[in-house]
Amino acid sequence: MLRLPIAVILLGALVYISNATTVPWNNEPTGQTIATLSADTAVTFDNPSHITLHTTGDFAVEERDITFDATRPSTGEIQRIHMRIRMPQTREGGPQVPSSGLSGIVFMHGAGHGGTPDDSFGDIASSMTSAGFVTAVIDKPIWSTNDLTRDYPASAAAYDQAVNLLRAMPQVDDTQVGIYATSESTWIANYLLEQDAHIAFQILLSPMVYTPRQSLGFLAAQDFALVGANDGYQSIVRRVFNADTSLLGFTNFDLQGLLNPRAYAIPTFVAYGSKDVMTAQVDGTQTILELAHQAGNRNVTVRSYPIANHVMRLGSNEEVGTPFADEYVTDITNWAAGITAGLTQTSERVAGGTIYQSIAVPDDLQSRRGLTVYGLGLHVSMIVTLLVDLVVAIIAMIRSIRWRIHMRRALRRGEEILRQPTTALGFSHGFGTALLTLTLTTWGTVLLFAAGLGQVIMGVVQLAWGSAPDEHPGIMQWSWPVIQVVCTLVVWAWSGVFARLIEVASDRGILAWPPRKGSIHDIVTGREPVLASTRLGRVLFWTTVAAMLHILLFFAFWGLFVY
Repeated sequence: MLRLPIAVILLGALVYISNATTVPWNNEPTGQTIATLSADTAVTFDNPSHITLHTTGDFAVEERDITFDATRPSTGEIQRIHMRIRMPQTREGGPQVPSSGLSGIVFMHGAGHGGTPDDSFGDIASSMTSAGFVTAVIDKPIWSTNDLTRDYPASAAAYDQAVNLLRAMPQVDDTQVGIYATSESTWIANYLLEQDAHIAFQILLSPMVYTPRQSLGFLAAQDFALVGANDGYQSIVRRVFNADTSLLGFTNFDLQGLLNPRAYAIPTFVAYGSKDVMTAQVDGTQTILELAHQAGNRNVTVRSYPIANHVMRLGSNEEVGTPFADEYVTDITNWAAGITAGLTQTSERVAGGTIYQSIAVPDDLQSRRGLTVYGLGLHVSMIVTLLVDLVVAIIAMIRSIRWRIHMRRALRRGEEILRQPTTALGFSHGFGTALLTLTLTTWGTVLLFAAGLGQVIMGVVQLAWGSAPDEHPGIMQWSWPVIQVVCTLVVWAWSGVFARLIEVASDRGILAWPPRKGSIHDIVTGREPVLASTRLGRVLFWTTVAAMLHILLFFAFWGLFVY
């Protein structure tokens, strides 16, 4: 009669929290495709005047390094930027390099903390230089920022400095300098084109197009499904990507002005790989074409390369030196050469493999301050209660060890031990055993949750690197329903502990009104304990109860009580 209503109240509260923190998410439409107009990715132009269009390998490559200072406007910080310029040189028996009028390209780094001319774009920059382009690769402008606090407008200004350095070279036509942006730097390209309206062309490799909140939310939701994670783990994605990160000082989650037609007002080459699981390719293509048309630009070429990954390579991203897919290098070189020569493209604008996207971009994502404040408060209080409980548990363990040593010595001396407490903490009525059992069960559930989520994250990372998902998902598939069942059983077990606690307290006269004379004194002194005869035992019980209930609230926040 007592245990059942306690269980219903506890479970009802946890179910309410899980449902109250649930975030709606629409994945429709699913399985979108864009049928390309030709499987051939080659880029060709109408060339009635027979202008010479150089190709890869026509020229030798000469490298030279310079440095310049890039200032971050918001803070005044200065980063010394190392810039590697590659210049085409005449080969013996080959075509002559023009002394002026060369086109230039500045390469822009993708995600990650580092990125230097020594470890980035070496092969693609050399290939394009051998086709007659002056190329520049610089240190990634990061100053004191990190991946979460990157200053994109400042980065755009730094890249624009590199653009202007190329424009100032006597061999370069200052009206024909373009950019090569990949992944994260396609966000920077938006700001760069806003600052510099004279960029001649752009090559966008795996462009993100949408805000980090939408792009990363799409990435996580899609990849969680692709690796075979239980649908329950999607609730984690929904809550994370509706967080109000500005409370933590991270404002890049909702970049402003990304869907700007001016960012696509110049000749644009867009490249996707079919193994790229990080970008919304169908929605991205449609949005780029729509924005370009709004800007009056019809010169957009889209290529989809089968088996290519996020960086247009074959194989896994973590492998160094993997080759580019198919004719990618030839295609972008031919395209840039024809564009800078002012020729009219004759090949299909959208070509290659069929462009596919599994789910829609979650454009309804938004920062939910109430959810974020509750989540932060819960996690902070959970950590505090766990630390307090750990300290008390360590003290109790030391006390228990000392008590056992004392009892063994007493036995060896033949001393009377019948009046000694049966345990160091003096737990009574089975509360000590129940507390240990529930604590171990709850922590076992936490470990199972961590193992399942950890496998999901590793699967997503490997998928992003270009690996195929495992045919047998394993723990990430079955762990969620198992945790739900165990959590329900833990709630039922806790209801039994609380019911027993109420029962014993009632027998001691504490719950009577007024309380039975002397009952509170007897409990405090340990003469007639409800929980334990020692103060440390009672403190350990309540700190552990608080910590374990916080873990249940943690599970409720992440959706484990949505049945």
